[in-house]
This record gives sequence, structure tokens and C-alpha cells, in this order.
Amino acid sequence: MKVEERSIEYIPANERHGKAKDLFPIWFGANMNITTLVSGSLPIMLGLNLFWSVIAIVIGSLIGAIFMASHSVQGPKLGIPQMIQSRAQFGVIGAIIPLFLVMFIYLGFFASNTLLAAQTIGNILPINQTWNIIVIGAICFVVALYGYDLIHKVQKWFSAASLVLFLIMTYIVFQLPVPAEQWLPNNIDVSGFFLAVSIAVTWQLSYAPYVADYSRYLPVDTPPAKTFWYSYSGTVIGAVWMMVLGAVLTIAIPNFLDNTGSNLAALFGNFAILMFVLIVFGQLAINVFNLYGAFMSSITTLEPFFKFRVTPKVRMGFLLCITFLATTLCIVGQGNFLEFFMNFIFFMSYFLIPWTSINLVDYYILRRGEYSVKDIFDLNGKYGKVNWIASFAFVASILAEIPFINASFYVGPVAKALNGADLAWAVGLFLPAALYYFPMKRKITAEVITLPVEKVGER
Repeated sequence: MKVEERSIEYIPANERHGKAKDLFPIWFGANMNITTLVSGSLPIMLGLNLFWSVIAIVIGSLIGAIFMASHSVQGPKLGIPQMIQSRAQFGVIGAIIPLFLVMFIYLGFFASNTLLAAQTIGNILPINQTWNIIVIGAICFVVALYGYDLIHKVQKWFSAASLVLFLIMTYIVFQLPVPAEQWLPNNIDVSGFFLAVSIAVTWQLSYAPYVADYSRYLPVDTPPAKTFWYSYSGTVIGAVWMMVLGAVLTIAIPNFLDNTGSNLAALFGNFAILMFVLIVFGQLAINVFNLYGAFMSSITTLEPFFKFRVTPKVRMGFLLCITFLATTLCIVGQGNFLEFFMNFIFFMSYFLIPWTSINLVDYYILRRGEYSVKDIFDLNGKYGKVNWIASFAFVASILAEIPFINASFYVGPVAKALNGADLAWAVGLFLPAALYYFPMKRKITAEVITLPVEKVGER
């Protein structure tokens, strides 16, 4: 196994490999961890019973995964990482705006995953939590350094192991005593329900900035439908399974969230060590995604200004810096995990959802997947330095979401009028689509009209 030689550049045909079905274990395994499980506890914390929590989790996951899997389709077609493709919408320099925000997503999830893993290790080894965090960061760094192929192999093995253990755990969990009224469709808190749907939608959309990173090596003739459905089914099955378990455990075990890893392992009795190992491995696996994505986002941000070749040494240097930053933030941010995690999920959604809307409208409706990859890397190419249409749609949509927000740090006037229902995610999906589509369609049409006949044919 050697260090991956490619970073953000186009993957040529002779280096393409794999099949669409390889995406199922990637996204199934990405969800088989206790961070996903803790997310399933949030609807219960919002006041919903199990019936309405499960409904919210399923609806939100089914909706959010549509957008996530639609991004996955872009990988084989374009052969480049997800976020650099944003240059076609925002311009080569303008794409730095969403890239900068996405970096916070990577760092935030790295911190939350690492804290849960460090807490779990602390239950089985007498090691200070700070040292646990450092060790976790070091292991993730090594796997992310080797890159794409090793990540795929690790996820295949992890998906198989987690499938067996979580099947056993599911049987055990549903034997636990749960009040019968928890499964009855009554006493719905509408605002809490919409918040819970938002959580599940946002969970799936959080993969959008890096989902194409793991499909970009697939052959260009890979059927889009297969790419979509293997990604969609993997992430929906994994996320719904874990979140529902998290919701049930929060009801069945008092103070379950006080020490999630230990409480899970205790379910296995004498075989608790197996669950401890699986929990830690799961957190490591998903954290590799965050480091790998942060690495390519940082390269994408700097590449327009400093043309450089990403050698293995350069790759190692970038990853070391990112790992150091992420690990330091995690060490500083220890404590009060659940409040931090809940606020983080909501906060990132207000920025991420408008980006995904603009990207998908451009790819599927305006340009229908036809891009000049060469111009995506050209500061003076046809996509320009800054696309003000995309930038305006992005910023305006974020501002428009503010009245609809319901979070612990702020409740908007519309959310208050709707008894606390948070519909900011819906505004973030539909408004930027309209703000971007109509003026951009006129711009593209005008560009085609002004081109010579032979150039039009080339497009």
C-alpha cells in the first residue's frame, strides 16, 4: 500500500477503478458509530416520544440522503473532489467562501467524534483523556495520509464487523423495558418534530461536501443510477438504524448519554470489549473522512494563489497541520459535549444547505453535468474568479434563514410564530435554488449566443 499520489486534480481514465457497489460499505460504515447514535437521542431530548422520534428520523434521513447521493453521482462524471467542483458555481476565488465554512464542519465533526472515542477508551484503559485524543488524532492522520484506497478497504472491513455486532446489539436493545406509551402516536410536539426532522436532514447533508471524494476514482461510464442508489441506501440504512437505537437507548437506560460508550458496552456483558473496540474503530473511521476532506479543501483554497505539486511530503505537511489544529480544538473543547454537538449541527446547516442547493441546481438543471474540468483549475478560465450570482444567492439565503431559526443560541420571529418549528432548512434549500437558477440561466444563455458557431459546438 502506497501513499495516494492524487489530491484535487482530475483522475485520468487509466487510474479509474472500482464499482458503484463499493459505495455502499463506505456510507453504511460512515454511519455505524456512536456519533450517529447520539444524534438519535436528540429528538428524545427535544421532548418527542419514540414513535414521533422514529418518524422524524426516517423522514429526515430519506429527504437529506437525496441530496447527499446526488452529490455522489458527480464523482465518476467529473473525476475531481466535491468542493473544488464548487468553482464552477462560485468562481475559482469565490469558492473559498463555502470552502472556509466547510472546514468548520470537518473540524467540528472531528472534535465530536474524537471526544466520544476518547471517553470510550478511558473506560477500558487508565489513560488521561487528553492523551487519548492525541493518539486518536495520530491514527487518523496515518490512514488519511495513505488516502482513497486504504479508506475504502478499512470501511469494507468495518462495515462487515459492525453489521454483525450491531445486529446482536439491536436484539438486546429491543429486549430492554420501554414504557408502552412511548410507541403511541399521541402528544406530538410539532416544533420538536420539525426540529428532529431538521437534525436528520442535516446529518445527511453534512456528508455533501465530501461525498464525491469517494466516488471520483470510479470509471466514468459508471451508471449514475447505481452510484446514487448505493450511496443513498448505504447512508439511509446506516443512519436510521443507529439513530433509532440511540432514541430507544435514551429512553431505556437512565442517564444513557452520561457515558455512551460504557453503557453500550455493558449490554454485551462479558463480551463488552468487542463493543469497546468497535466503538473506537468506528470513530476513527469517520474521523479519517474529516481529515481527508479537510486536506483537500485546504489544498483547493490555496491552489489558485500558490501553484504547487502535492507530493507525498507536501501531503504529509498539510495533514500534520490539519491534524494538529483539529486535535488542539478537541483538547480545548472537552466537556459539555451534548450542548456543543446539538448547536454545531444546527449552526452548520444554515450555511451548508444553501451551498448544496446551488451546487445541485447548477449540475443537474443548468449545465446537466457538462463542465470544463480544465477551466475549474484556471484562474482566468470561463468560470471566472468570482461568480457574484452564486455569492449573492448564498449570502442572501443565509440571511433569509435567520427568522426561521430555532436553536439554543437564537430563536427567530417566524420560528416563534410557528410555536418553535425550525423551517430554516427548507428556506435554505428552495430560496437559493430560485435566486441562482433564473439569473444564471440568463447568463449562460447570453454566453452561448455570443460565442462563434464552432465554439458553441465545442461546449
